[in-house]
Order: sequence, then structure tokens, then C-alpha cells
Amino acid sequence: MAGQAVDLTAVTEAAAGDAGVEHGGRLLAFTDAAMGEDDARLDRERRALWAVLSPEAFVDACALVGAFNVVDRIADAIGIPLDPMLHAASGDVRAELGLARFGSAANTPQAG
Repeated sequence: MAGQAVDLTAVTEAAAGDAGVEHGGRLLAFTDAAMGEDDARLDRERRALWAVLSPEAFVDACALVGAFNVVDRIADAIGIPLDPMLHAASGDVRAELGLARFGSAANTPQAG
């Protein structure tokens, strides 16, 4: 994906199409379903994603959603801030995505 334009706002807002990522619409729909409480929707989205990805890519996508979900929730729950190097390197992306609007952003001190 190096050099490829992607719509990063698709991770925090509704996005039309694939957001510049192959099967991005399916991946986003699956992620939203996995984070929700509707088991029937999750089953539909899991089947739809399976239909477009290789078995290896499907396992990778499922593992990534699950791992991010648990690690992110644990970090938020115990208040782990971004380390200074990641804070400095991710400023533009955090601003573009508007991540400061989420409550867990309070765990990361402002630079300065």
C-alpha cells in the first residue's frame, strides 16, 4: 500500500466505497459488526468478508480486529498514554481523524 492514497477518516466516520483499500467497504462493515451487538449482522458480514478474501487474509483480518479491540480496550481502561515518540509521529494522523474528541484522548498529555 506504500504510495497509495487511502481515506483515513473511514475508520472514524462513514465512508463511501472502499476508502482506497481493496475490499475496504467489506472490511469496515465487518469491523463495525464485530464491535456491535447484533449477532445476525456479524454473521452476515463475516460471510460477506469470507466471500471476497483468501482464507489467509480472512484470518488476518479477524485476528487484527480482535487483537486491536482487546488491546485498545485494556489500554483505555488503565489509562495508558501514547509514548512520546509515537505521540510526536502520529500527530498529523490523530488530527486528521479527530481522535481528540474521544474520551480516551484524555489519557495522552498534550505536547508542550
